[in-house]
Amino acid sequence: MSSPETGGSSVRTMYYLSIVCARQSIYIANPYFVPDPVATEILIDAKQRGIDVRIMVSGIRNDNWVARQNSVRLCGRLLEAGIEILEFNRTMLHQKTMVVDGVWVTIGTTNFDNRSFAHNEESNVCIFDRAVGAQLQETFHDDMRACVRVELEAWTHRGAWARAQEFVASFLEEQA
Repeated sequence: MSSPETGGSSVRTMYYLSIVCARQSIYIANPYFVPDPVATEILIDAKQRGIDVRIMVSGIRNDNWVARQNSVRLCGRLLEAGIEILEFNRTMLHQKTMVVDGVWVTIGTTNFDNRSFAHNEESNVCIFDRAVGAQLQETFHDDMRACVRVELEAWTHRGAWARAQEFVASFLEEQA
């Protein structure tokens, strides 16, 4: 659960601990992926430990302009670390899942952003099961076929207009 009334976010703790404990792979699918500095660091650390880290986000068919711009704005350090970021463009990606090591899964309402972690009423279910983990990992791999991989070179050379939109969105981040 995550609730502003409790003053803490057990769902944030669950996400972060799962990432820190990963030994082989982390596959995150989340439409509004706007990691805070701590999340960015632990994802980079996981990649540096040799973990296969892949993040699937809603691409051009995103219904939240602010979240989309902030997601794009913040992916530079992740890309530089070798983390694979995939934009799902077939339809609006709206699932919120994470599969760790093919055996641990979370599914729920929580977006990977501070708003969901600290301000919204959210709930996720966590499952430790090899069969369920394998099924969701396979679904993630199937969905990758509808994705465009975000390339560091293209991200680095995005134009002034894109950067200006990201700059404006950064001031509205907590409102998304």
